[in-house]
Amino acid sequence: MQLELSRRGFLGTAAAGTAIGAFGFGGAEAALAASIRPYKLTGTTETRSTCPYCSVACGVIMYSKGADAAKGKRGEIVHIEGDPDHPTNRGTLCPKGAALLDFVKAPTRTTKPMVRKPGSDKFEPISWDAALDRIARLMKDDRDKNFVARNRDGATVNRWITTGFLAASATTNETAFLTYKVVRSTGMLVFDNQARV
Repeated sequence: MQLELSRRGFLGTAAAGTAIGAFGFGGAEAALAASIRPYKLTGTTETRSTCPYCSVACGVIMYSKGADAAKGKRGEIVHIEGDPDHPTNRGTLCPKGAALLDFVKAPTRTTKPMVRKPGSDKFEPISWDAALDRIARLMKDDRDKNFVARNRDGATVNRWITTGFLAASATTNETAFLTYKVVRSTGMLVFDNQARV
């Protein structure tokens, strides 16, 4: 179907449009354009991670604004969603995973190592270096004190049963394998994974 429009019809249409604009409808288009909300993820940095809640290890995508690695400035996470390319969850999240943004922004969330000194009734923040040094020192002292090289029959057993290790289940196979090797190389027998807890 072909639309036929004469010069007179075209001029009439143009005049009608001008008249409508004169009656105050000309700003409607500008108002509509101004009311459209910009896409909230524009200008964000996308980071893939793993949901911290359970042993399913769903993939998530975190979006942050304001990050500048060159200046050492951390960005603020503004949105978290399921990763559609992740083989475990394919973009879906359970209710807890869907509420991860509240978890990340919670004022009560622990963001640094804490220690409660003997006799104290409160936890105090310490640096990561101090926390790792303290853990290593306590493990070494306990292992030196309680390591069993041989059993009563004289057979070599090389075991350490006074300290245990609970591994994270939301890890890759490679990380889980290395964790197992490190823990077993110390002689530790009490070893489990979060997935079984």
